[in-house]
Amino acid sequence: MFWLMSISMYISMLVLPAKTDMFTAIIDLQKLLYTEAEIIKTLELYLKAEEQRLEKVRQLRQEYGQMYQLASQDMESFIANPVNAYLLVKRLTADWKNVEYLMLEGEGKNLIENITRNRDDLKFPDDDDLNGAAVALLRLQDTYKIDTSVLAKGYIQGTKHSSELTAGDCFELGRQSYNNEDFYHTVLWMQEALERAEEEIDKTADAAEVLEYLAYATYKQGNTRHALKLTSNLLKLVPDHPRAGGNKIFFENSLQRSEKKKKGDDGDVPVEETYMEFKRSVYDIPEREKYEMLCRGEKLMNKIEEGKLKCHYYTNNHPYYLLQPVKEEEAFLRPRIVMYHNILSDKEIEVVKTLATPLLKRATVQNYKSGELEMANYRICKSAWLSNQEHEIVAKISQRIEDLTGLTMSTAEELQVVNYGIGGHYEPHFDFSRREETNAFQSLGTGNRIATWLNYMSDVEGGATVFPHISVAVWPKKGSAAFWYNLFKSGEGDMLTRHAACPVLAGSKWVSNKWIHERGQEFRRKCGLHFTD
Repeated sequence: MFWLMSISMYISMLVLPAKTDMFTAIIDLQKLLYTEAEIIKTLELYLKAEEQRLEKVRQLRQEYGQMYQLASQDMESFIANPVNAYLLVKRLTADWKNVEYLMLEGEGKNLIENITRNRDDLKFPDDDDLNGAAVALLRLQDTYKIDTSVLAKGYIQGTKHSSELTAGDCFELGRQSYNNEDFYHTVLWMQEALERAEEEIDKTADAAEVLEYLAYATYKQGNTRHALKLTSNLLKLVPDHPRAGGNKIFFENSLQRSEKKKKGDDGDVPVEETYMEFKRSVYDIPEREKYEMLCRGEKLMNKIEEGKLKCHYYTNNHPYYLLQPVKEEEAFLRPRIVMYHNILSDKEIEVVKTLATPLLKRATVQNYKSGELEMANYRICKSAWLSNQEHEIVAKISQRIEDLTGLTMSTAEELQVVNYGIGGHYEPHFDFSRREETNAFQSLGTGNRIATWLNYMSDVEGGATVFPHISVAVWPKKGSAAFWYNLFKSGEGDMLTRHAACPVLAGSKWVSNKWIHERGQEFRRKCGLHFTD
């Protein structure tokens, strides 16, 4: 915008001279020809600048158009790829700010105000959405061990190939990581941005800016020597960079201090110890690592335990199911986790999704100290609650769960419908309340959550329900349901039921669940005398 102001001020200086009665002498009129020549030059500069600005606007319009044309062919498949989802959010946040900047002159200003402020039917994501989309993409990268260059090319299992990320797209991922103080991913994506910027003809990222971020993130990762090298490269590129000189001195001093600390009294640098590698037992693997291994489909279950699992037809001695039994698949025996197949029809699923969609809100978790519901970064999804009175199909689903489990639904919570977004997940947790969680479910007055019924309402890549303590993974299959008891018959919580929802690698994951409570089950599931009965 500065160049427009400068040009207009310059023209004003040319066309508003001090009063000199020029018309009274030809010699003075000849000087006006010089003035006119300068105005022509100024207008040419203005037109050139305007043409450059408009060319940038045309390029942005073409980029938006190409993306929309690709998406409109199959919107569901397009959004199923998390790279596309990230790019869509970025186009409507960071990239849109560039459009606004270029158009905030003349009629463009009115157009911007019309689309962003006066159109209630249009939704724009904000900076939090951009950050959330970036973090989700990085979560998928970590959980499923996707190489940075592979992800930047848009290759994700189970999806159509997306557009490749530009250097600018990679830079934005690195910048979001930097803002979150996630320097590990900052280094990965700034390095990718730098490599892609070198290959681009029309640059989408400033190499000097990338190097500055990369150098500091590298330093924060503990590699001061490489940070110094990157800063030296930055100074070669931009010798008068406003911060690089000071950063170089800082890195040099930091390197000197660390070198002194490494040396012993005799001036020798101690030799690092070496360790024998050994194969870890599955019991030695930390929960987080085991959770991610199960999400990737790695087999961790004991083969003896796996060999005991069976599939059979199940009736629960209910008259209806004696005529039409359901398929029951055992996922684990103690605690007993089972899958029921073909439980929901496509029609029932669509009705539930249609009812829930306008009610979806960011899912919450219960604070075990206060009992209050609150949002948490370890649960990324939106949920809605449907009562049996909402629709006959909701009531029919509740009755079906009661028939197959033998547990009353009169004290169960309403049907919770959940839709997971980009990289949506729910980290390891218990469904039941533990002894220290004295306020949990107090307002319901129906006791603890005795059991969980989980309906899968879509087919997706990833998104498994995993139980890290027993090395079990249950994979989503549209129309199927999982069921397990959270409590022993004694009423004590079964710690082995700790479970998690893996990040959704591709697709839109829909589930619905019934949390079944203790009250009313006294004669349906009788108490046990021992702790683990």
